[in-house]
Amino acid sequence: MQLLDDLQREHERIERVLGAFRTWADRFVSGQAPHGDLDSFLAFFQLYAGAFHHEREEEILFPALTGEAQLPGDRGPLAVLLDDHARMAELLVAMRAASDPAAICTLVRDYSHALWAHIDVENSVLFPESENQLRRNGILELTGRGETDSERELGHLGDLLAERYPPAYPDAIRGDGCVMCHAYGDGCRGLEREWWNEWEWEEMAEHVAAS
Repeated sequence: MQLLDDLQREHERIERVLGAFRTWADRFVSGQAPHGDLDSFLAFFQLYAGAFHHEREEEILFPALTGEAQLPGDRGPLAVLLDDHARMAELLVAMRAASDPAAICTLVRDYSHALWAHIDVENSVLFPESENQLRRNGILELTGRGETDSERELGHLGDLLAERYPPAYPDAIRGDGCVMCHAYGDGCRGLEREWWNEWEWEEMAEHVAAS
């Protein structure tokens, strides 16, 4: 599906810029990078990753899943991902308000951990399962709006930041699947228990038995 392909491709850019953000933060706290680049990173994450990327998840993908596939939006994976979006937006606001370099560096670290984990869950769980669920309900394609000129410029800004600050991926525990999600077992029982119906469980049992 075009929208899912676009979102996953955007993740690749967002991950690179996130790694560059960590490099900038490490240099900034030691006095080797300018404070002014914080505004550039915040513009990218608030407007490109947030207002552009997250907007299409929240306004196109998630409503299709709750409406056409009749999946719950008030609990399970979608509720967790929406909460992630809000929590990460709050961290960006806190960065803009902070003045102490050590505090900014801590917020960047917390934000990077949250966003890397969020991307892993969407890539390995949300996107593949969304396509399955939508196709089963007759939705073969989802398309989203293209970038505005300002969003395209922000994407290029992110690419420039990734060139200026070679991406670093320190202290990040990465992995696929629901078990890597911070909400697994505490807010979400996992995709299969939250989304699958009885025949989907039976289908999996038959597949396992035949393998």
